[in-house]
Amino acid sequence: MADPTASPMSKLDKKKSIILGVIGLAIVVIIFVKVIPQIGDYSAAADALQAMGIGAMIIVGLAVLLYLFSYGFPFMAATPGLKYWKSQQVNQAAFAISNGVPAGGAFGLAVQYAMLTSYKITGTAATAAITAVGLWSMFVSLGLPIFGVAALAISGGDLAYAWVAPVGLAILVVGIGLFVLVMRSEPLALKVGHAANAVVGPFRSRIKALKDLDVVQPIVKFRSDMYDLLKDRWGRITVAQLSVIMTQFLIFYVALRGVQGWDKPGASVLAAFGAFATAQIMLMVPITPGGLGTVDALIISLLVSMGVDEGAATAADLVWRAASYVPQIIIGIIALITWFRTAGRTYAAAKPDEGAAPAAA
Repeated sequence: MADPTASPMSKLDKKKSIILGVIGLAIVVIIFVKVIPQIGDYSAAADALQAMGIGAMIIVGLAVLLYLFSYGFPFMAATPGLKYWKSQQVNQAAFAISNGVPAGGAFGLAVQYAMLTSYKITGTAATAAITAVGLWSMFVSLGLPIFGVAALAISGGDLAYAWVAPVGLAILVVGIGLFVLVMRSEPLALKVGHAANAVVGPFRSRIKALKDLDVVQPIVKFRSDMYDLLKDRWGRITVAQLSVIMTQFLIFYVALRGVQGWDKPGASVLAAFGAFATAQIMLMVPITPGGLGTVDALIISLLVSMGVDEGAATAADLVWRAASYVPQIIIGIIALITWFRTAGRTYAAAKPDEGAAPAAA
């Protein structure tokens, strides 16, 4: 959640622009040296692609293009006045940082804010958009496993992971419930803030960081910043986020069927969705960027539990990772380089209003 009490970002001077450039180059190096080799065995992925045949590869390629196209909509949906290509640039740059760099989420938020304000989006609007996109992404990540477990049950998958459904549902219900209360009216937002202070109270004497914490005013400020945006745009933000996750699933499914052979019996859409959706719960475990490795292991395990050949399950996952992550990382790097080259000029001219730069949750 953004920190509504933080001061506005100051405009960049030449020194700050140079620092941003150095950071950008460092990110590029980290991504190429550390991230891409972690995606998987590229030689095995190449073998799998060759075995799939030209037709199957084309289908995967078309699914990737559809996914990349959909990735430009979330910030456009959440930011009044933001054009598609700038929305695409912001989201792709954030993907490269958040999913490519360990603990890169906080820096990704700062870059999103800097990019939006350099496009002459006010500080308040930028913070609200980043918060809305982040919240909706979290809601989707928590909601998908609920439907995934149901799909596993129907498809005869491993229900050892059925616990993720009630856990995800409980967190989702509590989170959305509190969110609705805060958004519904200012008096309710005040009550939620006072209730949160009461919960924190017993820990104030034990945890130094909580000693002077008062969440009432930040919650009220959060509501005032977010209310108009979500009142007008919650529907399009929801559609945009769902389009991103469902086109990513499309890549996974066509990769799986391509490895198995379209002309042969293979995993059903329901079984593939069960494995893919349930595994998204691992995104909530911040061990690796973008659930790299943790999501993959669970997907492969669930596919095997439904009778998919272990080799085919592994190959499909590698193809999905390579096809969905590598293009985005490359595009994100290009977006970062392009923006960093012009940040000193365009961002220095931007004058954010009283809105706040987002801070790590």
